[in-house]
Amino acid sequence: HDQLRKLDFLEKYVHVSTPEVYGSTDDWVTESFNFLPSTPYAVSRAACDLHLRSFYEAYGFPVVFTRAANVYGPGQQLFRIIPKTMLSCRLGRRLPLQGGGRSVRNFIHVADVSAATLLLARCGDVGATYHLAGREVGTIRELVELICRMAEVDPGDVVDETPDRIGRDQSYLLDSKKIRDQLGWADQIELNDGLESTLSWIDHNLGILEKFPTEYIHKE
Repeated sequence: HDQLRKLDFLEKYVHVSTPEVYGSTDDWVTESFNFLPSTPYAVSRAACDLHLRSFYEAYGFPVVFTRAANVYGPGQQLFRIIPKTMLSCRLGRRLPLQGGGRSVRNFIHVADVSAATLLLARCGDVGATYHLAGREVGTIRELVELICRMAEVDPGDVVDETPDRIGRDQSYLLDSKKIRDQLGWADQIELNDGLESTLSWIDHNLGILEKFPTEYIHKE
């Protein structure tokens, strides 16, 4: 960050953050720096946000923050819940559903996030934070069951309920009214359509994707 702030040509720096800095949200939250992270990962992301915030206040560093709901779409890492569920359906693999899938999430297609990010790079207010989220909210279990119906698979033939992961937040509910009202952004891809396109990507590349692991691998 210190090297970046010395670059005279830098007009805007879009910092992609995460709703995990808020911890679990029991209600819709607007953009703020009232953080309550519940995992080491979320703590590190909150620290980075605050560091850049201090650079904006001290030096006028031209940062714009984004926090997006759960992003998905073709090309996503295979350990994420949507491609992992789709591969389980297509390959007959068991899907471990942590905590029974009771946590609540909002999913947004990567194309909508990309459009919003470009808009903010061009028009976002320096020092401001913007939430990127769709309007459809549901549990992970509901999402998995929807994918199973699309793939014409009985969820009982795929899902294994497992204990919840330590530190998992129950819900992320991001109010995205700010970017909608201020810059006229709106998500264009409904969840059903986005899932269909992602499943098509899985089917088109199944011979390759089935060779890759679907578990998260930590890289030093």
